Amino acid sequence: MSQKLVDRNPDLKRLRDEGYDIKIIVDHLLMGHVPYVNASKEVKRGMMISQLKPLQGQTVEARDHTVFFVGDAPCDTHGATLDIVINTDAKFSPRADILAMNQFSSKPTGTGGYADHYAKMTTYAKILSHQAQVIEPGISAKVFLPIPDDDGDAWPFKYYDTSTSRAGIAGLSVKLAMRKVAIIGLGGTGGYVLDFISKTPVEEIHLFDDDAFHQHNAFRSPGAIALEEMTEGLTKVQYFTTLYSKLRHGVVGHAYRIVPENVGELSDMGFVFLCLDSGEFKDAIMSALETAGIPFIDVGMGLEHSGDALTGILRVTTSTPQQRGHVRGNQRVSFAPAAGANLYSRNIQVAELNALNATLAVVKWKKFCGFYHDLKHEHHSTYSVSTNRLSSEDIP
Repeated sequence: MSQKLVDRNPDLKRLRDEGYDIKIIVDHLLMGHVPYVNASKEVKRGMMISQLKPLQGQTVEARDHTVFFVGDAPCDTHGATLDIVINTDAKFSPRADILAMNQFSSKPTGTGGYADHYAKMTTYAKILSHQAQVIEPGISAKVFLPIPDDDGDAWPFKYYDTSTSRAGIAGLSVKLAMRKVAIIGLGGTGGYVLDFISKTPVEEIHLFDDDAFHQHNAFRSPGAIALEEMTEGLTKVQYFTTLYSKLRHGVVGHAYRIVPENVGELSDMGFVFLCLDSGEFKDAIMSALETAGIPFIDVGMGLEHSGDALTGILRVTTSTPQQRGHVRGNQRVSFAPAAGANLYSRNIQVAELNALNATLAVVKWKKFCGFYHDLKHEHHSTYSVSTNRLSSEDIP
């Protein structure tokens, strides 16, 4: 089925976005997984077939008020045939592997036909589903099946993001469609940044990390990894590239660090997230990004014991071509090697803080892109664990 045809027609698009299982075969619209009751008073699912005649890519009014049905003859909850809707026993096959045995007829009162294909198909679906819901409450023709990207329309995703379409914010989502974004460091926070960015229409997400994926990483990363998947020699880049390539195209792994000698690999990035435990190479990386005019966000986390509990601060520092001086001038970022005194460097499991740090960073990135309103344009923010306080600083 061409999703371009669906996207061009509001009635078909509404069916798809609301979770109905629709397909288009030549000049027919098919709706599958429609609940109904058979003669044995069992709940089954069938398929309805309606004539569809697109004219230059646009559907015309659903003048033909009948549909064909693939399945047993639908019945009411007592097992009696639904004669109010079944018009005749009629065989119809839009394709060799699909055979309809019944034809339905339920013409709208006082009209020449249904307003569109959404009205037509949902009306018949409700008639059949109503009987099924008496026996199995909650059953619905809205099954929200994944829609594979058979014709390349969903790029960079491998199946359709129907939630964005259904919410009517596709125009906003386009603002996030950068060509390339880099994530440097796939420790706890970097993994969550990837998780969030992977759901956006960024064309390519480049991952840089030279570490192996160890057992402790499984407890500070998004998702779950099975024991048998944790093979010796598995790198973080391999793990995350494989995981997120299930969702989308364009996840590009680089199983090495960004150092002064190869920092030029970032020169064509649209945005960079620095998620590094150590600051020893940050100066060279940031200098290169500043020279190239590339915006970036640097995240950091500092934790310590306070009595019998942990406390700490999460940091998100943003640098854009419009504002750079605060990074060094206000000493927002440490360029020193990782200190052993920081509890986080000992691989403690604080996944919720990693996720929160990543969330704050990605929200700021989306503000930069114009997806969210940004009234303060802060370039540095911190979150205090013990006081639950979020600050906004370095405001132009």
